[in-house]
Amino acid sequence: MTAIVRLILGSLIGAVAMFFVGFLFWVTPLANLAYTTAPDNAAAATQTALAQNLTATGTGTYMIPSPSGSAANTVLYGRGPIATIHFNTAGFPVDDAAGMISGYIHNVIVALMMGFALYGIAGRVTDFASRAKVLVLITLAGATFAHLGTPIWLHFDWAWAIFSFVSDVAMLLAGGLVIARWFLPLAPAIPLRTEA
Repeated sequence: MTAIVRLILGSLIGAVAMFFVGFLFWVTPLANLAYTTAPDNAAAATQTALAQNLTATGTGTYMIPSPSGSAANTVLYGRGPIATIHFNTAGFPVDDAAGMISGYIHNVIVALMMGFALYGIAGRVTDFASRAKVLVLITLAGATFAHLGTPIWLHFDWAWAIFSFVSDVAMLLAGGLVIARWFLPLAPAIPLRTEA
């Protein structure tokens, strides 16, 4: 089996590991650690307000009020309350099968990128422990940048950011370590030196 075929196979299997770790974080009751839940009547009232006020402008991510919208909005933003809303005009099932399939494909793409990155250093970083160390450091750097900046820059809540950070680190390490352990070329044998 060629190295590229092994890498693709490793990415497919690594994506399965990512999928199951993600399932544990986001589909089980563990996910409740990430969210703040509004009472039923507040949720219904907010959903109605969203439908009445945002449906015409469509699906998107909204800052309410927008600090760059007008001088009045800037004042309202400074006064609060404020919200960043990921808004979708349509609903979808909680256990959406199409989302699971596209999510797995997303994981495969990410696993392939990790695999090719690890393959690129495999000739110089030849043992599993060193490959794992590189993977851990890059995963921590990426997840720190992606998730822990939002509470700092945008004042989002820390619970969501930390949960997202931990889940992404766990998912990426699950997939990456599978690839690093079983699907990269082995270290070349060190030639014996002969005396002249």
